[in-house]
Formats: sequence, structure tokens, C-alpha cells
Amino acid sequence: MTIAIGNDHAGTEYKFEIIKHLENKGIKVLNFGTNTTESMDYADAIHPVANAVESGEATYGIILCGSGNGAQMTANKHQGIRAGLVWNNEIVELIRLHNDANILAIPARFVSLQQAIGFVDIFLTTEFEGGRHQNRIDKIPTKCC
Repeated sequence: MTIAIGNDHAGTEYKFEIIKHLENKGIKVLNFGTNTTESMDYADAIHPVANAVESGEATYGIILCGSGNGAQMTANKHQGIRAGLVWNNEIVELIRLHNDANILAIPARFVSLQQAIGFVDIFLTTEFEGGRHQNRIDKIPTKCC
């Protein structure tokens, strides 16, 4: 499994800890985020994550910014990306079970580091249910209107 990770300045600390956590589990990580807390535009780190997931270079993506919203909005502009913004364990589980999310968006300024790492574990171990949920995903166009 390969995980692409991207972050802006608000997510740098969490990114380093998440990378360490993933690598300790033997998971390969592609780091597209900033390594500093100097202000930068989140889109510059998020587009490469979405590209890696779309192309199959990465199995899943993890994106972090202050609220998680900008990161999630940016990723969801890509065809074939289903990025879910999370704030508790149940939402993490549901974005995988029901939405087959392939990118996890974490709001670094609104959750603890321990919560963020827990979100990653839930995201990576929860399988998509398929069935009626697949029918709904099939209605998300890859090219719109």
C-alpha cells in the first residue's frame, strides 16, 4: 500500500507524525506537503496528492490544512476523487463504508494529533460496503453536466 500525503503550513506537525505512524506499519508514503510552518497555498500540496491517487501511484491520500475544507474542496475537483472531511471516528468510518472515499481530509486546527492518527487507522482499515452505496457512487459523474 502507498499513501500520498499533502499539507499546508497548518498541517505540518501532524503530517510528520502521521508519516512516522504509517512507516512504522510498513506503509510507503509519498510526501507532497510542505515541511515547514511558513505560510503556503494548500492547493499546491493537494493537487499532487489527488493526481497520485487518480493515476494509481498511491492507493489512498491524506490531506491536511487548518479547517480541512480548502484541502477537501481542492481534491474533489479531480475526477475519480472522493475526499471526505472528517471530525470524528464515525464520520471516518462512514466515508469509507458508504462513500468509498479515497482521500481523507483532516482539519489540523480542530482535532488533536491522537484523533488524527486514529482517523488514519480507521480510514485504512474500513472496507467499502458496496451494494446500494455503489449505486449512489455510480451517480457521481466523472464529467459533469
